[in-house]
Parts: sequence; structure tokens; C-alpha cells
Amino acid sequence: MRIGFYQFRPAFGKVSRNVQKVIKALRGAEADLIVLPELAFSGYYFRDRAEALALAEDPQQSDTVDALIRLCRERDFYLVTGFTERKLDKCFNSALLLGPEGLLHTYRKLHLFNEEKHWFDEGDIPLQVNTVKGARIGIMICFDWVFPEVSRILTLQGADILCHPSNLVLSYCQQAMLTRCLENRVFAVTANRFGTDSRPHGELKFTGRSQVVAPGGELLYRASAQREALQIADIDPARARDKFITRLNDIVVDRRPEYYLELTKSKEKP
Repeated sequence: MRIGFYQFRPAFGKVSRNVQKVIKALRGAEADLIVLPELAFSGYYFRDRAEALALAEDPQQSDTVDALIRLCRERDFYLVTGFTERKLDKCFNSALLLGPEGLLHTYRKLHLFNEEKHWFDEGDIPLQVNTVKGARIGIMICFDWVFPEVSRILTLQGADILCHPSNLVLSYCQQAMLTRCLENRVFAVTANRFGTDSRPHGELKFTGRSQVVAPGGELLYRASAQREALQIADIDPARARDKFITRLNDIVVDRRPEYYLELTKSKEKP
């Protein structure tokens, strides 16, 4: 299977321009699955919730989604892309799974980072695995990396590949995803953006360094920090179905969930 990412710099608020940039970059790509960054078409650093809503779209009635589905049909591949989603009066930091068949799944970010709490509603769709060309994929977004429960639940649901649209700003996030792949023995594609959103209320710089990681935490490819990159890697998803760390240790079978009950308690601090 051929999987990868497109790392680029979205122009803030220029949705149509960003869509055309992605289509041009991917039109010649030979791949089965490509991951795009978080909020890939709107840009990231919103002034307030009203601005986020103004740039958001309903994926069921979206020229952006329609154009990307046409691309999937032309190239016979699947996309996981970040998307600024409007649903009635709500606004979500979402990721869409798109393919030749159309819109297959929407995931809404569960763990909002910093000022995102001012712009977005909390995600309300349970984690879910979908099958794409024989591989099982799970979707997480950016700051979800810091909550190991996300990648573990997707693993328990059978995910072979974690698709991870991101707008990372902290310096250590990419390295943490190697650990997620080590402890879950899955592949992961982190598609980050680069560049800066320079807005009247401030400036935010993104770290690039998108990557493809294999089970065991093996780094297959990492892009540079501040350069556009389209990278496709050949993988065997079956590698993610071998959960043995040693001959006697299976990371799924060896769990002791009866001792993990603290994980399901309320959100109050201890």
C-alpha cells in the first residue's frame, strides 16, 4: 500500500486558492492514501469564533469537498484532510475521509488546543476505524497526540494506520508520535503545515516536519521544517497486525483493563 502526506503552507482565509494548490500538487500522485494538514483550507489562527464560522463549511454542501472527491475519483486514492466544519450554529475542527465514493467519515477533534477552545465546539463523534483498500485507518487531529487513550482506542478497534492531520507548534510533538507507534505497533502519518499565520492579533509559526512512522516507532520519512513536501511510502499494513513485543508479550492481549478504571472517571483533577 502506498501512503503519505502533502505538507504545505495554507494562505489564511484563501479557501479556493488553497484547494487549487492541493489539487495541483496531488494530480500526479501515485498513492492509495494521502493525509493533508489540519484546517488545510481555511488557515488556523482565527481572530475569534465568528471568523472561524465565516470560513467554515458544511461538508455535505461544500465546493471544497466536491472538488476533492473529484480528485479522488480521477486518481483512485483516498484523502484524510483537516476541515473547518460548520454544522448549524456549531463550529468544529474536523477531519474528513474522502474517496472515489464520496465523503466516508467525519471526525471532530476531541481535544482542543489552547485558543481553539475559543473558536470551536468540542468534538462529539466517537472514535472510529474505517477500511480503505484493505487497510484499517483511524483518524486523530494534532493535539490528540498528547492523549495516548486516542491512539490506543483506535488500535483496539483494529487500526493499522493512524492518520494525523496537524498544525503543530510545539517542538516535540513529532517525536511523541514515534512513541505512539511503538506502544501500539501501528503506522502513523502526521501531515503538518509549515510557515506562519500572521494576523492582526498575533503570529503563530508551525513546525513542518511531517512524517511517516512504522510499527515499533521506526521513522520511515520526515520532511524538513519549512518546505513544501509530497512524500509517499510503500508499506505493508499487515505489519501493524503483529502486536508481539517479545515472543510472550502481546500489547493487546497483555492489557489489564480491570486496573485502568481511573481512565473512565470524571474530568475533575485529583
